[in-house]
Amino acid sequence: MYHAIVKRISRRNFELVNNHQDEALLRSCVPNMHHRFGGSHALGGERHDVDGLRRWLVRLHHLNPTLHLEVTDVWVKGLPNDTTVIVRWNATQQEATLDGSLYVNHGVHVIKLRWLRLVSTDANENSQAVEEFLRAAAARGVTEADAAPITS
Repeated sequence: MYHAIVKRISRRNFELVNNHQDEALLRSCVPNMHHRFGGSHALGGERHDVDGLRRWLVRLHHLNPTLHLEVTDVWVKGLPNDTTVIVRWNATQQEATLDGSLYVNHGVHVIKLRWLRLVSTDANENSQAVEEFLRAAAARGVTEADAAPITS
């Protein structure tokens, strides 16, 4: 039963990102949570608290306003005091990349929960696709696409 609840919450949290409902997502985090997104680009780096994740989500939505994450699989292991969740997803976005194709990506989040609160998340995706998308956004004049990673 517990694993079914965690799967449902995990899918809902990805929908919160899709719908730009950041504060609802952030309420599920411990204050000193850890968020890692691979790469040394505007979306890359590590954050170590809720405020850093909040600023990162604002940037994500600014750079990717039509981003849609579709969860394809969720696996849960552990007990309420130490839970690991693996979420596999596909991402699409209406804005074009440098070659004119639509942005498409796929990845896996490895998430740690303690008593249903987010302790850490490690996003693993095609970082080359992210970098190419950010270069295209910068070429369209989106200055934040060239910004340094948000770290905290």
